[in-house]
Amino acid sequence: MTTTHTGTAPTRTAHTPLPIAPAVLARLRDTDDAGRPCAPFVDDEGGSPLRCCLRPVAPGERIALVSYAPLRRWAAETGAAPGAYDEQGPVFIHADPCAGPSGSSEERGGYPFSRARALRTVRRYSAEGHIVGGRLLEIPEDEERGFDAAFDEAFADPRVALVHVRAVEYGCFHFEVRRPATA
Repeated sequence: MTTTHTGTAPTRTAHTPLPIAPAVLARLRDTDDAGRPCAPFVDDEGGSPLRCCLRPVAPGERIALVSYAPLRRWAAETGAAPGAYDEQGPVFIHADPCAGPSGSSEERGGYPFSRARALRTVRRYSAEGHIVGGRLLEIPEDEERGFDAAFDEAFADPRVALVHVRAVEYGCFHFEVRRPATA
């Protein structure tokens, strides 16, 4: 369990949102998953979701918009073969190495890029890297409870090894959650 904070008393979430791994980020800062060189820029406005540290960009930060294939990267780590289910899309990352998510999950406040009434796709994948279902999630007022329920539902299917959370509007990958280890 991960302890999170919703603005009042800490709550418990059952699943851990994962950022893009540091070794993958190092490669993306050179060449992205579409084969393009990284093109850093300074974001004067801020607000975009960073997948390296699971927080919004602060105004004035140096970032890059890169193409990322999360299932391909996971498959390389696990030996899965996603075939046609391999997809890539745009994500924002720091242009230079960062420390990743900072503070405890209690300080971060639960699931990243979460706001009530936003729409997310919760896509489920098998250990082979094939889609085995998914659902549309309209994030409820109790954001953590809504995500916990969606992940509990996903992992109730024994075929599900991995879940990707994406924004509906642009299809952008937000974060992944892996099947919890059994005790």
